Amino acid sequence: MNAEAAQAPEVPPPRLGVDLLGHEEAEKTFLGALASGRLAHAWMISGPEGIGKATLAYRIARHMLRPDRDGAGAPGLFAPEPAPASLDMSPDHPVFRRVAAGSHGDLKVIERGWMEQKSAQRRAEIVVGDVRDIGPFMRLTASEGGWRVVLIDEADRMNRNAANALLKELEEPPDRSLLLLVCHNPARLPATVRSRCRRLVLRPLASAPLDALIARHLPDLAPQERATLAGLAEGSLGRALTLARQGGLALCADMLGLLGTAPAFETGRLHGLGDRMARDDAAFAALSDLLPWWLARMVRRGLAEEGPSGPGLPGEDPVAARLLAAAPLDRWIEVWENVGALFERARAVHLDRKQTVLGAFHLVERAFGSS
Repeated sequence: MNAEAAQAPEVPPPRLGVDLLGHEEAEKTFLGALASGRLAHAWMISGPEGIGKATLAYRIARHMLRPDRDGAGAPGLFAPEPAPASLDMSPDHPVFRRVAAGSHGDLKVIERGWMEQKSAQRRAEIVVGDVRDIGPFMRLTASEGGWRVVLIDEADRMNRNAANALLKELEEPPDRSLLLLVCHNPARLPATVRSRCRRLVLRPLASAPLDALIARHLPDLAPQERATLAGLAEGSLGRALTLARQGGLALCADMLGLLGTAPAFETGRLHGLGDRMARDDAAFAALSDLLPWWLARMVRRGLAEEGPSGPGLPGEDPVAARLLAAAPLDRWIEVWENVGALFERARAVHLDRKQTVLGAFHLVERAFGSS
């Protein structure tokens, strides 16, 4: 394990998130709706993975469950109540501690369940059994006299039956109940579900808050490495920390170094990378993400006929220019699609990792030789 991976922390679970940078406007939108007395009963929080959607959902849930705001969200006697400045809550607050422990009686969290015969792995989707208890839960009187909150993480993973079961609760919501749907791809949900939720769309983190968050979680990372990691993360703290834990910085440099020698890849170097992927789960996960991602980045660069939109990566300019000059853009689009499909198939059916890596670079090599 390299030094980068050794120092990288685990991605903190959203229920433990104390603060949230870069999404202040989304918080203001929710707090304004709450203070107006016209709070929507269901909110869909969407955006790319790893940018803080679930963290925001837990901040909202804690705020709604705090007993010292009982009655908030209803108009005052003569005017609506002023909106609080933020959703901040001290980690020492009893509500924070109970939500973090999963023991608050007025909060129900729905996630993908565990596979029966492989308890360390979650199911691919949220099934109807996972959401069946939402209705009875929401119709109970709040144990602390306040609100009942249901948070569905990865709501876009609900299958059709689960989404249909949820729809009934969206159509007939009990008083003082709140549904929070966190999703990466809202288009996967039925239109009937989407239309009954108010939308909060979160954008990828801007450079300044992302850099500050990376520095907070990886204080020993040099400024140049931090900038490179931000370029790889594309506005997602979760992606940044995951790649750091997987040794993504060093792996990206190795990948670009190999691509720069295409099509005459050095056999020993390529097989060495394949051997490493075969024995290192985290490194293979990182490469299966990085290689299709960088090929897509190169294609976008070719379409725009300009440099990358985000921070540049060390050494990528000459590699991208060389590959784009070697074959037409439609061929690189095909390579990107085929490489992504190859890695996806390898994960799904457990193909030999070394052969998968060799096959991916062979697809790049073939682009040079095609007529």
